[in-house]
Amino acid sequence: MNAIVDINLKELALGAFLLLIPIGFLYTYRIKMVKDVLINVARMVVQLSLVALYLEFIFDLNSALINSLWVLVMILVGVLTAINRIGLKIKFFIFPFFIAGLTSVLIIDTFCLGLILKLDYIFDARYFIPITGMVLGNALNHNIVGLKTYFKSHTEKQDLYRFLLSNSGNQKTAVRPFIEEAVKMALNPMIANMSVIGLVTLPGMMTGQILGGSPPAVAIKYQVMIMIAIFVGCTINIFVSIVFTNKIIFDAYGNMKEATIKTTRFLQKKIQR
Repeated sequence: MNAIVDINLKELALGAFLLLIPIGFLYTYRIKMVKDVLINVARMVVQLSLVALYLEFIFDLNSALINSLWVLVMILVGVLTAINRIGLKIKFFIFPFFIAGLTSVLIIDTFCLGLILKLDYIFDARYFIPITGMVLGNALNHNIVGLKTYFKSHTEKQDLYRFLLSNSGNQKTAVRPFIEEAVKMALNPMIANMSVIGLVTLPGMMTGQILGGSPPAVAIKYQVMIMIAIFVGCTINIFVSIVFTNKIIFDAYGNMKEATIKTTRFLQKKIQR
């Protein structure tokens, strides 16, 4: 394999000129997103630059404690982001969502790093942080979609929930259609993506490894592993989050706690009408 081709800052800045194409479209059609694009691209560059400096440090140090703390921070940031995007109150959901994220990380990392890769040092930053980050990042995106759907369904279909609860006498049976809808919304995009990998898309991890000099066969095996890990991690995260959510928003008789339901912005708007 040839040596990795580096990108210097001048060439990277030149590549940024590609942004003129979407900005031109947005400006031409007077779509008010130009400012958001520029601010978030700048934010991305700053954040990634800081992360690069930090990762250089923790990769050299390679401490189990520091690497674990970094992962806990990643989980916390993801949880806070999800809570904010869904429109929930932190005090009700930060702990259960954090436990859901931690559970998925523990299971996935144990299998991938310990049983599949058989690392002598499971906290090796080179593997531990990137793989955990990919699982958490994807779980964040899909959880937001799934949990938004779950809360929205309960908001708009309270009569259906009460009907199912009164006829079945079982709260688990009553919430089953809502869980099904939420899980489908969360996982269907990932399932569709898996069906076209290699035919329509070349995923990021595989592409990155090939660009980094790994043989395509090795890169593909890693990609298969990480796609399974991401799917399983997202599934664990969404189901555990919903289980904890049900313990928060329902009382012992299966009735919704009105004060808890009102934590969602979309429900507040519905009640105000």
